[in-house]
Amino acid sequence: MADTISWNDFERVDIRVGTVIQAEPYPEARKPAIKLWVDFGPEIGVKKTSAQLTVHYTPQALLGRQVAAVVNFPPRQIGKFMSEILVLGMPDAQGAVVLLAPDQMVPNGGRMF
Repeated sequence: MADTISWNDFERVDIRVGTVIQAEPYPEARKPAIKLWVDFGPEIGVKKTSAQLTVHYTPQALLGRQVAAVVNFPPRQIGKFMSEILVLGMPDAQGAVVLLAPDQMVPNGGRMF
């Protein structure tokens, strides 16, 4: 278990919902990955990332899917691709990523609380 944090610590992490509008293979990545472009609505706009999702997802299957992501990390270079967000997931029994997402459609840009 991680260290205990304060409510103020939690509030600093900006987790929003967005819709995948573009997804493509990222064969240059060290580990199999998919490039994602996620629309977070008019306030945040479209942000991009790469994610190691290839066990359970194909680029085509991700199009139109809503995902949860941290949107206030600084950009990070992942190979030749600049990642602007961290899409959230949980490991399955073998450690492969399963995406976290709302169980109903919600407006893009909605903040987790």
